[in-house]
Amino acid sequence: QVQLVESGGGLVQAGGSLRLSCSASGRTASSIIMGWFRRTPGKEREFVAAIARNGNQATYKDSVRGRFTISRDNPKNTVYLQMNSLKPEDTAVYSCAASSFGASPTSSIGAYDMWGQGTQVTVSS
Repeated sequence: QVQLVESGGGLVQAGGSLRLSCSASGRTASSIIMGWFRRTPGKEREFVAAIARNGNQATYKDSVRGRFTISRDNPKNTVYLQMNSLKPEDTAVYSCAASSFGASPTSSIGAYDMWGQGTQVTVSS
């Protein structure tokens, strides 16, 4: 099992930036695919970004591509989500997730079997 703990959320004005971190413990991070998801009240959880085990491949939700960057530091067992040019519609609780059996980065929520508690990101207009 892997324990995931997010940090870095907060309040930012539109156009600003935040960097989220997800620290993984209990298992070597390089053995698992990692992803970021977000949820707003009354809506389904939605995929944001995912990254391959060695960091050489990533996939993004269309609306964040070019603004968000997912990366990982395997020796530190940490995954990051750099969010630039933030918009009010990016406001959500962001959670990181791990897939212990996936073969490649995926947007499919069913592929992820471990989840963090989430961190709130609020973008004011």
